[in-house]
Amino acid sequence: MVEALANELPNGTIRYLSKIIAIEESALSKIVHLSDGTSIKTKVLIGCDGINSVVAKWLGFKEASFIGRYVVRGFSTLKTNHGLAPKFMHFFGKGFRSGVLPCDDNTIYWFLTWTPTIQDKELAKSPAMMKQLVLRKLEKMPRNISKGNVCVVGDAFHPMAPDLGQGGCCALEDGVVLARCLGEGDLELVAHLRDKVLAAFLADMLLKKSDFDCGKQL
Repeated sequence: MVEALANELPNGTIRYLSKIIAIEESALSKIVHLSDGTSIKTKVLIGCDGINSVVAKWLGFKEASFIGRYVVRGFSTLKTNHGLAPKFMHFFGKGFRSGVLPCDDNTIYWFLTWTPTIQDKELAKSPAMMKQLVLRKLEKMPRNISKGNVCVVGDAFHPMAPDLGQGGCCALEDGVVLARCLGEGDLELVAHLRDKVLAAFLADMLLKKSDFDCGKQL
């Protein structure tokens, strides 16, 4: 997407890998100093430089508030086809959420977010220990959401925060996905149930409800 947008602009309009380190006032203009030593004089400066924005700090904004959750995310590139369907997969565990999204046949975007304990906050300083923490949390992920012919959907499986107002919507989505999975199941079993069991049941039920007079036997 960035490449497509860049192609619509004159060459040199976009400067990549240019981190802002300082902003200087110059009459009505602003001079932006970059990490590579370059300085750019601007008529208008609009900051879109992320959560640790230098522009926001220059404007007097406070640092972003901690929302009470940690997140680890990344890309994994496999040597072979991962075999995943082109759809977003969201998983819930005890106190954490994780997600997987295939980017192409060999690349996967993934994330894990959770509410940290005091010990977790110390681990955040060590990438190696943080990796082990993430792996331990993933081990707690529910492997199966069904047992025999019993499963759960909606808030019974993944409770939603009330403020999101998504409980009923997600339950409907779950129902659609479950129906598709059932439809892609054992077609011979489905045909048997439809033709041998359901058909006879419906015919018997309809005859019992009917007031049709078949006539007397001669």
